[in-house]
Amino acid sequence: MFNGSVVSIHISGRAEAPMVVVSEARAVPGKGLQGDRYFETVGTYSATPGSDREVTLIESEAIGALRRDYQVEFEAGMSRRNIVTRDVPLNHLVGREFQVGSVTLRGLRLCEPCGHLEDVTGRPVRKGLVHRGGLRAQVLIEGVIRVGDLIRPLE
Repeated sequence: MFNGSVVSIHISGRAEAPMVVVSEARAVPGKGLQGDRYFETVGTYSATPGSDREVTLIESEAIGALRRDYQVEFEAGMSRRNIVTRDVPLNHLVGREFQVGSVTLRGLRLCEPCGHLEDVTGRPVRKGLVHRGGLRAQVLIEGVIRVGDLIRPLE
């Protein structure tokens, strides 16, 4: 069991545009985070539909390890993930439901780093983020996610 938290929230209004830090975002089933490129279906991979584009999460610890172990200067928003977490073992949430504040999400699959992420950031991140690139999740119950919200698994 764990009790983690939301460190930061990032959205981008269009494909490859810089991520913008927000203090809160509305999560909507079937759409994702309001204001984000995938909510508006203008993300790089929007032509390939699926609920695994609704919300992405990454551990702040993984970003720290990328800096420490691979000497890659990398800010949280550069990960192109929507929610940065602390004290949350995201890999363990694949196939499980969990709460972020009042919002219920289901972890669908790992969000492995790709060449596109390296192209957009100009950083060699794939090696350092393999199996630590985050989690793709589906919104099950709508609500507002805020920085500081608790994250906990549901039984």
